[in-house]
Amino acid sequence: MQALKAQSARWFPGVLVSAVVAVAAMFLAEHYGAPVMLFALLLGMALNFLSQEGRCAPGVDFTAKQVLRLGVALLGLRITAGQVMALGWQPVLMVALAVVLTIVCGIVLARLMGFQMFFGLLTGGAVAICGASAALALSAAMPQQSQEPRTRRTPRQATCMCLPAAARR
Repeated sequence: MQALKAQSARWFPGVLVSAVVAVAAMFLAEHYGAPVMLFALLLGMALNFLSQEGRCAPGVDFTAKQVLRLGVALLGLRITAGQVMALGWQPVLMVALAVVLTIVCGIVLARLMGFQMFFGLLTGGAVAICGASAALALSAAMPQQSQEPRTRRTPRQATCMCLPAAARR
């Protein structure tokens, strides 16, 4: 119990900052008529320095990995198996092949351009799946030790690539 309490105390500042960013993004979106995701991305980029070191880093890291994964899973639950089965197998197969092909193209193009495979996976996955949400989820799931300093910028680069698409929604 003490370990959980100590861990919660470590996470609290970063989780609080993440919650403030989320609430601020919702407020801005409501008042300015732009997508919540756009404001969340912009605020997150502005406060990125808090995730690098200091008291907020463990909580921001926890939120970016664990809470984000939970959010993506809950988002996926909005589509039921019955809805997918009602489409038939041909559209499902077509979508699955298109997603895989897009990710593979992203990896191949990244390697041809001199980037690591992880950059191609991230950008291909963002394009194939759902844009900024996929980029953030994939970025959180990637192992940090496999990323060279050049690739650690990937979440920011992918986010910048996704901003124009988010602004149109």
